[in-house]
Amino acid sequence: MLLPPISPDVAGAVVRQTRADSPFPHSPCPTRRRLRFRLVSPIRTHSSSISLSAAVPSRPAKPSVCTADELHYAPVSGAGWRLALWQYKPPPHAPVRNHPLMLLSGVGTNAIGFDLSPQASFARHMSNQGFDTWIVEVRGAGLSTREYGSSVASGSSATEDISSDVPHLDEQSTLEAASPHSSGGSAIGFDDLGIVALDEPPLVAELANFFDRISKLLEEARLSKNLNEISEKISALSEMAESSAIIGPMKEESLRLLKNFQEHIDSWEHFVATQMQLTSEYNWDFDHYLEEDIPTVMEYIRQHSIATDGKLLAIGHSMGGILLYATLSKSGSEGVPSNLAAIVTLASSVDYTASNSSLKMFLPLAHPAQALNVPALPLGALLAAAYPWASAPPYLLSWLNPQISAQDMMHPELLSKLVFNNFCTVPAKVVLQLTTAFREGGLCNRTGTFSYKDHLRDCQTPVLALAGDRDLICPPEAVYETVKLIPQHMVNYKVFGKPEGPHYAHYDLVGGRLATDEVYPCITEFLSRHDRLLI
Repeated sequence: MLLPPISPDVAGAVVRQTRADSPFPHSPCPTRRRLRFRLVSPIRTHSSSISLSAAVPSRPAKPSVCTADELHYAPVSGAGWRLALWQYKPPPHAPVRNHPLMLLSGVGTNAIGFDLSPQASFARHMSNQGFDTWIVEVRGAGLSTREYGSSVASGSSATEDISSDVPHLDEQSTLEAASPHSSGGSAIGFDDLGIVALDEPPLVAELANFFDRISKLLEEARLSKNLNEISEKISALSEMAESSAIIGPMKEESLRLLKNFQEHIDSWEHFVATQMQLTSEYNWDFDHYLEEDIPTVMEYIRQHSIATDGKLLAIGHSMGGILLYATLSKSGSEGVPSNLAAIVTLASSVDYTASNSSLKMFLPLAHPAQALNVPALPLGALLAAAYPWASAPPYLLSWLNPQISAQDMMHPELLSKLVFNNFCTVPAKVVLQLTTAFREGGLCNRTGTFSYKDHLRDCQTPVLALAGDRDLICPPEAVYETVKLIPQHMVNYKVFGKPEGPHYAHYDLVGGRLATDEVYPCITEFLSRHDRLLI
């Protein structure tokens, strides 16, 4: 099943914006542009839902960006999302394994980080070790698609909530915007208006009536917030003014002020509509990943892989590892099996309070973003715009690259591919919930009533927790803060990197040039211990 083409209106708007705002003097290559657009904007599809119990997996035509052996889609019941699953099948000569392997990436990322190139592919390496490997793209990431034709209760309720919170056009700001002193061009002063009014008494009554109607519209705007209706009424007033008895400069000035007011209404309406659309598009948080996406993909993988005991092996990088910790904690609190045979977390923690994570410098932005009702953060676009300033003279953003990879740990071309192709737009709700990991008590659910660190003491799943010595985002101190909560006999902890080098930053555990020789064997050995070979 081919994904439907992007509408010309949407594509044209994005291309125009890209040309205007791009940091590059020349047009990027077509592949890069398509990728960046696709990652920032969700792909719309009108296909029908697919039951998990279907005998045949959902495998549409695989786009060129997908380098996996097969591309699957797992529908999330009631959510209107179809989650993309990149499957890498073991070659015939590989060892036979008992459990499939699920890979979860970090916040605002897609599958590409696990499969950058044939020479730097964590997913392909693990499949060559015999593991039926599946990269998960959660909702909003990569090739995951939303079924816009389906009725999603959460989406409609979210829109209703948003409409009730739309800032109204208060009387003071609107009147200032429409006043002669705030508008451009020549204007008749209030003294002039007074003189005209004295000379033309009938005009005073008509103008008073005209602006009285404007004030009533403002009152309606404040009460109903129905900008479309208000805009239509202003247009009607404009027609009334054109046909009224007002003559000469007074009529022209009234029409000019009204037009100015109309333009402000139109601009505000467009802004509100855009914000409401974005908020509806990106209306999910971390708990949606945990409670809906992860159970869905685990069930799908179990049904389409060989798992004799119904369990999976799992590896999570950054937020992917946080999701695995939260899954174990949730299972522990409910006293039910996690259905995970063993997990590996890479640069992950549910409690950053004891560390000096570089993410703490962004915490002051969380509350303003929440106050302004910012619906989503275009992480991919921001990194793409900043990267040229971080990787070339005068290196104004030289602090950016070490956040991703330590010096000389990634080939420049691979680092560039990672930055331009691996990151997506992130819902503000996800970011705001993740900020609770930097507060006392660690990461909490959306209501703040459950801390995901509290029940890790009940963990019955073997855990391997890996950290990078130069990871500025999730330092070893943060990783250990979570490790110490897990029973000692259930957890192994290791920090990669040496005092004299080489060093490992946040992404190097997955795609650093030494990961194949140092990190991957450690992971394979751990997973093999907890996966019986079929004899």
